[in-house]
Parts: sequence; structure tokens; C-alpha cells
Amino acid sequence: MLITTTNTIEGRTIHDYKGMVNGEAILGANVFKDFFAGIRDIVGGRSGAYEGELQKAREIALEEMSEHARRLGANAIIGVDVDYETVGQNGSMLMVAASGTAVVFE
Repeated sequence: MLITTTNTIEGRTIHDYKGMVNGEAILGANVFKDFFAGIRDIVGGRSGAYEGELQKAREIALEEMSEHARRLGANAIIGVDVDYETVGQNGSMLMVAASGTAVVFE
């Protein structure tokens, strides 16, 4: 499945638009990861724990979106947008939502 943020596929012709597809992932942030991320924020640097959780959530959302497109008979998704949010009490959960347009190209 070709996934692109552009609205066209350079050098290819889009023959059919199958419609909008999306995928979401919500992952809870572990209490220990929160604690160590807080310490990291105090002393500076990056929070590897949160970066790993965001990457995992993004991969899940993109795979869910791709599966939706496959069920529609598409072989690509164009115009993809990925959004990140914190949800839950005190922002304790990470949400990633991906959306795009499923198409058939040759």
C-alpha cells in the first residue's frame, strides 16, 4: 500500500477514488514512563519512552487506515494527515488519528 501526504502520485494516473479512510490508536502511558519522562523534562533531553509510544500509536493508526483502504479495493492512500492528541485524565493517554483518500492507481 502506497501512502503519501501529497494529493497526486507523480508519474502515475489515479483511476478511481474509493473514499476517505482513517485509522486511530489510543495508548495508555505507563505510570513509570510518566515519572521518568518528568525527570527527563526537568534535567533536559528527549523522552524516549514517549517517543516510542507515539511511534507505536502512529504505526497502528496507519496500518488500520491501510487495512480499511484494502477492503475498499485501493492500492494507495493520498492526502494523508496524521494528528496527535493527549486524552484522558491529566493527558494520560496518547491518541493518533490518520486519515486520507483511498485510490486505485496504475
